[in-house]
Amino acid sequence: MLFVLFTCSILLYQFADEMAKLIAAVRKMAAYAGVEALYIETVLKAVGVAFISEFIANIAKDAGQQALAAKMEIAGKIIIMALILPILTILIETVLNMLPGR
Repeated sequence: MLFVLFTCSILLYQFADEMAKLIAAVRKMAAYAGVEALYIETVLKAVGVAFISEFIANIAKDAGQQALAAKMEIAGKIIIMALILPILTILIETVLNMLPGR
């Protein structure tokens, strides 16, 4: 298991530069489109949490710990829900303001 952790860490380290380029490109496109930074940062954080929680869950599954893997996946989903709460609030407020009689 230690070998798996070491190998995965090396792979993630090597892909860090490519991930940085991808994030920079997404930010550049968002700035060009006039999207608020709050939305882009939140989406990038949510994607990062999803990748990390899946990575941890897969390591737990490889170690034969299916119950722990399921808990890690649930924890990742809860963290993502907490991250997107401000965006969800803004979305609901926008929809309510569009309703007639408000």
